[in-house]
Amino acid sequence: MNEPMLKTEPAAISSAEFFDRSRARLDFDVPRGLIDPNIIPRSGDQGTDRMLEIIAREQPVRPAAVLIPVVDHPQPTVLLTQRAAHLNDHAGQIAFPGGKIDATDASPLETALREAEEEIGLSREFIDPIGYLDLYGTGFGFRILPTVARVKPGFKLRINASEVDDAFEVPLAFLMDPVNHQVHSKEFRGMERSYYAMPFAERYIWGATAGILRVLYERICLP
Repeated sequence: MNEPMLKTEPAAISSAEFFDRSRARLDFDVPRGLIDPNIIPRSGDQGTDRMLEIIAREQPVRPAAVLIPVVDHPQPTVLLTQRAAHLNDHAGQIAFPGGKIDATDASPLETALREAEEEIGLSREFIDPIGYLDLYGTGFGFRILPTVARVKPGFKLRINASEVDDAFEVPLAFLMDPVNHQVHSKEFRGMERSYYAMPFAERYIWGATAGILRVLYERICLP
């Protein structure tokens, strides 16, 4: 989330160009900040950066990984989930497939692939991993490392009702258009911090999911 009020260039990018740029700009180098509390992921928002500094001092870092599944339709889409309403954390929120990194996972990529299969039954044979996006920190102490991936159409999902209520696709063009990137603010211990929201039909995409999508826009869609 770098300079959220300033970078508003239109996101005119074709499907082929999106994947080509992603391959050119991303890699699989794991950032040290994923597990090092002394390295604070920067958001570009002063209040959010200060919040992440405070959280890093007060609670352990919680490494996590998610998959950003971009489905390679003629008009590509992003596959998102709606978390189950009965969950203790972030119930009902829109999310990427993913979760905390287990000690048995060989890499954050492995975590993202495993979680996508466990949560929604997205088979690995349809997934072409491209690279890691920037590390994203949250107010709950999570350090989220997203993997951008091209997903071949033709997959069939199996929703794990214990974790997910629904899975759905949103046009990439909508999510990568800065006109749809609303900026809101909330207070954290007397400081104001900003966050993104990208409402789509009846879905309210916000928080970490919208923030990661904004980072995707800035890294891939901007020249």
